[in-house]
Amino acid sequence: MINIAVAQSGGPTCAINASLAGVIKESLADKRINKIFGSLNGIDGIQNNRLVDLSDKINNEQELELLKCTPATVLGSCRIKLKSHIDDKTTYEAIFKAFDKNNIGAFFYIGGNDSMDTVKKLSEYAKEINSDIKIVGIPKTIDNDVAITDHAPGYGSAAKYIATTVSEIMRDSSVYNVKSVTVIEIMGRDAGWLTASSALPRANGQPSPQLIYLPETPFSVEKFVDDINRLHNSYNSVVVAVSEGLKTEDGQYAASGHLSEMVDVFGHKYLSGLGKFLESVVRAKIGCKVRSIELNVMQRCSSHLSSKTDLDEAELIGQEAVKASFKGVTGKMMIFKRISTQPYKIEIDSSDINSIANKEKLFPQEWINEEKNNICDKAVEYILPLIQGEVQIPTQNGLPVHIEI
Repeated sequence: MINIAVAQSGGPTCAINASLAGVIKESLADKRINKIFGSLNGIDGIQNNRLVDLSDKINNEQELELLKCTPATVLGSCRIKLKSHIDDKTTYEAIFKAFDKNNIGAFFYIGGNDSMDTVKKLSEYAKEINSDIKIVGIPKTIDNDVAITDHAPGYGSAAKYIATTVSEIMRDSSVYNVKSVTVIEIMGRDAGWLTASSALPRANGQPSPQLIYLPETPFSVEKFVDDINRLHNSYNSVVVAVSEGLKTEDGQYAASGHLSEMVDVFGHKYLSGLGKFLESVVRAKIGCKVRSIELNVMQRCSSHLSSKTDLDEAELIGQEAVKASFKGVTGKMMIFKRISTQPYKIEIDSSDINSIANKEKLFPQEWINEEKNNICDKAVEYILPLIQGEVQIPTQNGLPVHIEI
């Protein structure tokens, strides 16, 4: 018998704990597994021996369902960029010493692009020292920018929240008989998948933002103003959805003068303020009523609007990761393959981590309109299956109940 370890890393999502629930569920059912260790705060917990025995804490169907519906990362997260084992052998020795000490035969890392870099580096070191431990990545990200996989767990729920919230904002903004502009700032540094989901209300014949700007195409403030002026000829209320990472033709962030110079450990600049910047532009150049709304972290933690499809798939891919490890899979990430969209059908497979780590899946150019200020119906068709189904969230005193470890 072996023990396994699982950790979560990067930004939280509504579905990341569902993948953890899948790993636990499959491991409890597999008699070859003795203990299920959860590493607190990602890979940092392995290095510093902060492991909890999840077998004792979550071991029945009711607790697994509660875990599946709990947003954020119950094991805690981290944003740690490992150096290569050539440059920092001590860290890798400490990690694999912890694996050996706890008889861990497989390690599952649930995370996004940067987390898959960790999977890649741990796999390389395991091969270097002829370790039998299986290192398997399980994708998660609301940004949907992880390479190879058709989509990532977490995106469907975030898209559902955005589409619902934007639909409600559209209703609210239309009640007055005055010219107005509402700018909705949505997460997305380099990839516009989240902002594109603001168009989903059109699937129900409802209004969606008249203007949608994604970071995959250069942004022009002048064209932005022209677009609004043109639309004000037909609409009193114009709603605009923008990705936080919009850049101008010269590669600078559109709101560069409103950003701090701080970066995270991966070198990513902290983005915030585009909505406020564009609000000031509209006020100065158009002069109508204007407000900006930043959806912020609600995009990734609003489990009350999570997608049942998203949570079910997240749990399933966690289960399949455990099964794959016993088939000898290592140095890979689990992926979704879309077989068809109508009817929606997927398969789960795995792909070499070297084709995924440090790569980025951008929103397809062919799904952006010629004016570069909206998206095509093909994108709506792709996203729509991912937001299907309602989740019955456990409540107490009229409020959601979450599990804690």
